[in-house]
Amino acid sequence: MPLLDFLDPRAVLPALRVSGKKQALQELASQAARLTGLPDSAIYEALLQRERLGSTGIGEGIAIPHGKLPNLTRIFGLIARLDRPVDFEALDGQPVDVLFLLLAPEGAGADHLKALARVARVLREPGLIERVRATRDATALYAIMTELPKAA
Repeated sequence: MPLLDFLDPRAVLPALRVSGKKQALQELASQAARLTGLPDSAIYEALLQRERLGSTGIGEGIAIPHGKLPNLTRIFGLIARLDRPVDFEALDGQPVDVLFLLLAPEGAGADHLKALARVARVLREPGLIERVRATRDATALYAIMTELPKAA
């Protein structure tokens, strides 16, 4: 499942300015609402509920906030590179500067997990995260995130 399947070119934020985790989640929810047509409050609440289970900060400055929504019709992805890293209560204690929001329909089941695993795998591709951090251009960031890995 290439990221291209669920990452829209308009869902790329190359230099998002936020002061903390809560504001980051609010901004992601707001941008996702604009692109999906769902209420930002519903998206934000889904993200908060998931964060209460444990941080989605997976380490190395990366977080993958995610949630399921009843009125979503397809898996939706959004990538944001933060202007400055913020504390995300990540597993390794490091601040986060790359966020990949993943939203799925309530009944997505295995597809949601496959998409989550795919995002994590892509973000751990050797050299990819450095390229993400080096760009402030939305088109370039989209291209980096939708390239197919050599083994795909």
